[in-house]
Amino acid sequence: MKGVYTGKILTMSYITLGIESSCDETAAAVIQDGKKCLSSVVASQIDIHKEYGGVVPEIASRLHVELILPVIDKALKEAEMDAANIDGIAVTHGPGLIGSLMVGLSTAKALSFSLGVPIIGVNHLEAHLSAVHLENEVEFPFVGLVVSGGHTSLYLVRGYTEFELLGKTRDDAAGEAFDKAAKVLGLSYPGGVQIDRLAREGNTSFIDFPRPFKSSMTPDFSFSGLKTSLVYYLRKEPSPDEERLKDICASYQEAIVETLVDKTLLSAKGNNVGSVVIAGGVACNSRLRELAGERLGQKGLSVYIPSPKYCTDNAAMIGSMGAFRLMKGERSELDLTTFSTARSKYKRGRAAAQGS
Repeated sequence: MKGVYTGKILTMSYITLGIESSCDETAAAVIQDGKKCLSSVVASQIDIHKEYGGVVPEIASRLHVELILPVIDKALKEAEMDAANIDGIAVTHGPGLIGSLMVGLSTAKALSFSLGVPIIGVNHLEAHLSAVHLENEVEFPFVGLVVSGGHTSLYLVRGYTEFELLGKTRDDAAGEAFDKAAKVLGLSYPGGVQIDRLAREGNTSFIDFPRPFKSSMTPDFSFSGLKTSLVYYLRKEPSPDEERLKDICASYQEAIVETLVDKTLLSAKGNNVGSVVIAGGVACNSRLRELAGERLGQKGLSVYIPSPKYCTDNAAMIGSMGAFRLMKGERSELDLTTFSTARSKYKRGRAAAQGS
């Protein structure tokens, strides 16, 4: 293993450069031994995409091209090291926007080749759960809930690199349900943040929105019907005042959060684990953090939720996940390719249409 050129010696440490560009954040981080974050730099594009009410893939890709090298350079400087001190490179190779993924992956390949260090492709969803190791020691196995703008999934995590998918959304993800609701309510992007803010002063039981699969033992999720229920409600009351808007947001948010917590509890009990990890962008939601701590804690479960900076897309989680794989001896070849969210959804739809 390499030491740090500044004189800050890291004896027998594995230094990983993490690179993330799956959506609208350009990020780089330097991680020691998979568990210590030496630097984490994130360049967000939220202010640019806000004008369009959501992420525009083509714009995101172009901005990644402009930002990625300065972001990597800044991450190395903040870690007080040179690129020559890197032992391996971890990069998101999916799921995500194909153009955005290609920018990060191409950059990582070039660095891997020029520095002569191994490269590993990292699954973005598994990396969200790996973020917990940057701040906590969690006993395996545990149940992990990844809840973000494009994904809502439950995993049984048996080790640092051992993941078993238990269930996932059959349609909209929780983050999509928040953002689409915010749009019909006339709130600004990103919608989940706005709903969370308004809901804090609202009545959670004002409207009894449906809890999808509430009585079902399946670990899967479904939020499209909840969104439709909100649309039907607004047809009857199209222009709610500010106080009523707070109650709508609180009731809608409670339906999503309660569903997430109850399904996680179901999976934890079914798999006889003592710990739960909740990660992903929606894990920043204040009500989710509160209800998970209360309801899961009452059942004797230890609940771990990373700090907000490690919940939203970042490269520290990529570096952590990649480090654990690289230290096991896993490697990806330089012909490593991406897999995008859009492509996987298209393939599923085509297979269903063909009856396969």
